[in-house]
Amino acid sequence: MIKAIKFVNIPVSDQDKALEFYTKKLGFKVVTDQHFDGKQRWIEIGIPGAATGISLFTPDVHRDRIGSFSGISFYSDDVEQTYKELTARGVEFVMPPKKESWGTSSIFKDPDGNQFVLGTK
Repeated sequence: MIKAIKFVNIPVSDQDKALEFYTKKLGFKVVTDQHFDGKQRWIEIGIPGAATGISLFTPDVHRDRIGSFSGISFYSDDVEQTYKELTARGVEFVMPPKKESWGTSSIFKDPDGNQFVLGTK
């Protein structure tokens, strides 16, 4: 039976630019970076301590997905503090932290405009 999510995909237009953003600004680590098809590399990154990976790879048929709302939600123990730290690193937020009865969340985007939720667990 299914055990977990191995990785999710984030469509990107420039793998080098995306890799720099996710590693330098968000603090993710490179799991795999290898040649794939002559045009792109298979790049898989991970959040330190997390099991699910993230691929930064875009098949030609998925190029229209670049820059959309991803449906991916990240969590942090302290969304407001993470917001401050990531903003200081140059990460652009489209929604600052907002407290609700169920928790706190915000929305940020990567250099391609892909949007992600950052919320409490």
